[in-house]
Amino acid sequence: MQSKVFQLLVDNTSGVLSRISGLFSRRGYNIESITAGTTSDPRYTRITIVATGDDEILEQIEKQVRKLTDVRSIKELRPDSSVYRELAMVKVEIDNADQRVQVASIVDMFRAKVIDVADESLIIEIVGNTQKVDAFIRMMQGYKILEIARTGIAGLTRGKDEVVVLS
Repeated sequence: MQSKVFQLLVDNTSGVLSRISGLFSRRGYNIESITAGTTSDPRYTRITIVATGDDEILEQIEKQVRKLTDVRSIKELRPDSSVYRELAMVKVEIDNADQRVQVASIVDMFRAKVIDVADESLIIEIVGNTQKVDAFIRMMQGYKILEIARTGIAGLTRGKDEVVVLS
């Protein structure tokens, strides 16, 4: 089993995300992560999907998605020619001032940010590739993690050669 990151440009229409995710569920394909947002042209939405499977399944996913009427473009975002980022918010319980200082030190090491401070907890925002986010969460395992919210991967290819321009 391997993972592939697909980037789709789709018409910004009602139900498009539902139709795409429905294709995955009908065929029994696994989605590890899915993110969507309007592009610089409000007529289109950029969707980034991380899917897992063997070569045959991943090839089938690409072919099936390409057939959907709302899909204008689909391409694989390869790690060597793309930039991926993920956002996570981690709420950690803090019992005392020493813990607060220790957690702040880890936050600084990872170039994360404390975005909310309460008497008994902190909410930390971390942005980076999935490995960085995973490593940060592992470091926080020594503390009581109350909640985690992760966005999933968003990605773009490097340079301007592979930019898709829709008219």
